[in-house]
Amino acid sequence: MSQYDKDDVEAIGLVKFDFLGLATLTILEIAAEFIRKRHPGQEKFAYENLPLDDAKVYKLFSEGKTEAVFQFESRGMQGMLRDAKPSRLEDLIALNALYRPGPMDLIPSFVARKHGREVVEYPHPAVAEMLSETYGIMVYQEQVMQTAQILGGYSLGGADLLRRAMGKKKKEEMDEHRGIFRAGAFKTHGIPEAKADEVFDLMEKFAGYGFNKSHAAAYSLLAYHTGWIKVHYTAEFFCANMTVEMDDTDKLKVLFEDAEKMGLSFEPPNINRGFYRFEPISNKEIRYGLGAIKGTGEQAILAIVAAREGRGPTEEAGPFKSLFDFARRVDRSRMNKRCVEALIKAGAFDSLHLNRAELVASMDRAFEFAAASAANANQVGLFDMGGDDDHGSSTQEPDLVEVTPWGVKERLTQEKTAVGFYLSGHLFDEVATEVRKFARRPIEELKDSREPQLLAGIVTELRVINGQRGKLALFKLDDKSAMIEARASEALLNTYKDLLKDDELIIVEGKAMPDRFSGGMQLTVQHIWSLEQARCKFGKYLRVPVKLDAQGRAPDVAALVREFPAVRETSEHGETVRGLSVRLQLVCSAAGSHPVEQAAADLHLGEAAKFYPTDAALASWRAQANGGVAAIAYD
Repeated sequence: MSQYDKDDVEAIGLVKFDFLGLATLTILEIAAEFIRKRHPGQEKFAYENLPLDDAKVYKLFSEGKTEAVFQFESRGMQGMLRDAKPSRLEDLIALNALYRPGPMDLIPSFVARKHGREVVEYPHPAVAEMLSETYGIMVYQEQVMQTAQILGGYSLGGADLLRRAMGKKKKEEMDEHRGIFRAGAFKTHGIPEAKADEVFDLMEKFAGYGFNKSHAAAYSLLAYHTGWIKVHYTAEFFCANMTVEMDDTDKLKVLFEDAEKMGLSFEPPNINRGFYRFEPISNKEIRYGLGAIKGTGEQAILAIVAAREGRGPTEEAGPFKSLFDFARRVDRSRMNKRCVEALIKAGAFDSLHLNRAELVASMDRAFEFAAASAANANQVGLFDMGGDDDHGSSTQEPDLVEVTPWGVKERLTQEKTAVGFYLSGHLFDEVATEVRKFARRPIEELKDSREPQLLAGIVTELRVINGQRGKLALFKLDDKSAMIEARASEALLNTYKDLLKDDELIIVEGKAMPDRFSGGMQLTVQHIWSLEQARCKFGKYLRVPVKLDAQGRAPDVAALVREFPAVRETSEHGETVRGLSVRLQLVCSAAGSHPVEQAAADLHLGEAAKFYPTDAALASWRAQANGGVAAIAYD
């Protein structure tokens, strides 16, 4: 090792090595550990024994399904792979080397030549064999050096000096080497000066951004290995990746969604079954790693596992039976209330008690019970005779604090704080059926169009920045099918500040266009509505079935309209009434009459009966409708 500058070290003849720490190596080792442990016959599994011509692996690359595949996971890379359709390791090496500023311009030509849409041309027939694997394109520094050797008569050392001179672009050195190349090209192959200059210029161009092949080859081999386990041991692949990415919830979410797309399912966090790491249960199911829950930590999870296995303070083994049993048996010096709260919010206690709100409210009581139990265990009473239940009623578990269960939104929002994303459901699920009646296009089917498009989703990752024309709201719109980057102007931000918040549902109209930075789409929002406003705008009327009996009972329309009146808004354009009209579907029959003798009619109530369609208002209408059914007509 040396503390001298790299240039000085090289000048005295020492070789410089760069040592890189790659998380991919850890991922591959964890996956190999799972494979050896879980699959009979694979106890000696080793990556160096994998065949490099697996068609299924190249199909994965060709389809661009390379999320979490080393070096090929970006959207731009995925698009390039779909175009190139690599079929051999050499293709991966070349694409890896080409996908960087400068040589990226050569990718279309490389792809066209590979698939026969462009004629493969070589600078000279003598280098055709050497350049054939990259279809006549100088991709690597080594190819520039080999061209100098073959055509210009350079030695290996001289070719390396030429490569360096080309990279530095020093005119004096370049002029000197041009003369050497001309002379060598004429001597070895009889190449005239004009043609030699043409080849030299081509070499100079590629040397400026040519990539080191040995580097690209090593990286591409790692990429192939990660692709191989993604294809053949998919559960192990995702367990290893998600374990390494535990602290990055954004990355964890991407991996979770990609795993589901690959046909995997997840066993939810569970204190009676989970471990610190993500672990494969079968080829199609993964046990969620408790270490990925925010606020836990490895020591706390190890304490939970130890208690389950009889290595805790009480030395009792077996599954936990309640929150109180859990608090009593786990080493509380390694686990605090914040950790327990995070586990509850993540759903890890659902197998013991489904009301997460009651569990959170009962944490203090559980820790107090655990402390009292520990104190009692260290005392011997006057009449204690060493029986199995020495402590009598002192060990009786108290009741949980009675609390109203969280609603779906609260439960998922709390879950997101612990996990980083919605795990047991999605906020969009509650409204998806209704919203899809007017905002029909899912985000995953969004197309580049100059025409405004109507979308709906949940606001996430909202932030406000100062743009050139004032403040700008940047956020992601998530409808479970996909997410899109969106932006809203200061005017929209000020008008809809109560809607533009994380975890809020909004309906938007805007123009989508490609985002050159991310490789995806970006939405410029032009209009925003809440669900209630969207019901008013896109709904035609509320359809309310009414069956009139002999007493002629019908919904109390006047009372409902008084309780949920239409909203009147005044602006510079005048007054606007936001409300939804009502249509009663009447079915009348006399007492004891046959069903075919019933009379039916639709009664469209006037403007005065318009109401504002909040969830509470719709619930009240349904309560008075026949069969509890009342629905907004959108078609």
